[in-house]
Amino acid sequence: MKRSPILSISATVLIMFPLVYSCIKDTKTTIAVIPKGTSHVFWKSVHAGAKKAENELGIEIIWQGPEKEDDRQMQIQVVQNFISRGVDAIVLAPLDDVALVRPVRAAAKRKIPTVIIDSDLKSEDYVSFVATDNFEGGKIAARELARLCEGRGNILLMRYAEGSASTAKREEGFLYGIREFAPDAVLVSTDQYAGVTAESALQTGQNLINKYAELDGIFCPNESTTFGMLRALQTAGKAGNVVFVGFDASGPLTEALQKEEIHALVVQNPFNMGYLGVTTAVQSLTGKPVKKRIDTGAMLVTKENFSTPDVQQAISPALDKWLEE
Repeated sequence: MKRSPILSISATVLIMFPLVYSCIKDTKTTIAVIPKGTSHVFWKSVHAGAKKAENELGIEIIWQGPEKEDDRQMQIQVVQNFISRGVDAIVLAPLDDVALVRPVRAAAKRKIPTVIIDSDLKSEDYVSFVATDNFEGGKIAARELARLCEGRGNILLMRYAEGSASTAKREEGFLYGIREFAPDAVLVSTDQYAGVTAESALQTGQNLINKYAELDGIFCPNESTTFGMLRALQTAGKAGNVVFVGFDASGPLTEALQKEEIHALVVQNPFNMGYLGVTTAVQSLTGKPVKKRIDTGAMLVTKENFSTPDVQQAISPALDKWLEE
């Protein structure tokens, strides 16, 4: 009796299926990690933390994002490309809390879980939000600035960029804190945005310093605004003469802290953020329960506590160890 071609094909598929399944099963889990930008030291630390998770978990991360933190369309395109590519999960620091809603929803529909890091999203389509408590970080800055200004004087807030949820929360927390800790202080300017580069922050900072000659305290909510304002104060010969509290850390900022041109920095733990973002995505993929909100912590850094182990671990992770490729 002649064997049916269909039965022969079916038998072949059944015989080969364990091998095919094994090949699929042995394929590495792939996690796309998409930062807001790739030029700032902060994002290099996030990348290093993600690489540590990759190494420990035996997965593959793909690091890709816009160079500058104002290219929303580029970031949307990156997310869409990874969805089309069929990655297992996405770790995303959204540039805009509204513009990235639709791409994240599209990922959810394709059963690709997204972990949001650093900056919130106006959506419920993600599995977890791994970030600093930015409102609290702003309050920490306000408390220290109020202490250094003795609760009074002319205070200036230079904002970052519209649509950035993380810095907006810091700014909101700072303003709340100033009202609480320095009710007699005068907020001379709170509505000026520096833009996403240190160069635009320098220009905005110079304009503000020229406009408000009598300043007692300044707060800036991220690395680029802090650096831009630092350069503006240095150019004007006022560095160290105005109480200056910034956010985030880099080599030039910590050097200025040692020189007392910056009086305090509120620092996050971006290395931990990258690490927990990836490990949380993997937990979600394996069916383990994950927290909807994971706080990665923030601390106040001053000249006095700069050399302590906790501060050094937060501001000086071993980037070369993880980003040597």
